[in-house]
Amino acid sequence: QVQLVESGGGSVQAGGSLRLSCAASGGTVSRRYCMAWFRQAPGKEREGVAAIGRDGDTEYTTSVKGRFTISQGNAKSTLYLQMNSLKSEDTATYYCAADFPLRRCDLSLISRDYRYWGQGTQVTVSS
Repeated sequence: QVQLVESGGGSVQAGGSLRLSCAASGGTVSRRYCMAWFRQAPGKEREGVAAIGRDGDTEYTTSVKGRFTISQGNAKSTLYLQMNSLKSEDTATYYCAADFPLRRCDLSLISRDYRYWGQGTQVTVSS
């Protein structure tokens, strides 16, 4: 069973930056997992934000391209989301997601492709 714990959320003014972290544990050490960030604003559906692939390649939703960067720690057990030039429309609860095998979910930004989810961290951007 994979456990995911997000941190790093908070309140920031528009134009500011935040770095989210997701600590993963409980998985199989030798297994490669799909990893991604999602967000959900009040009254809206959960949206895929960024995913990182098996070779370090990345996928972003259009609205965050050029502003957000997804990355992993060397041990692949920590996922990051660097968010720059934040806008009020980025306000949401951000979730870390994981699943396997890679061939099924690699670089996916579709929430139903992921079985493991963190509890979320709130990001509030004020204009």
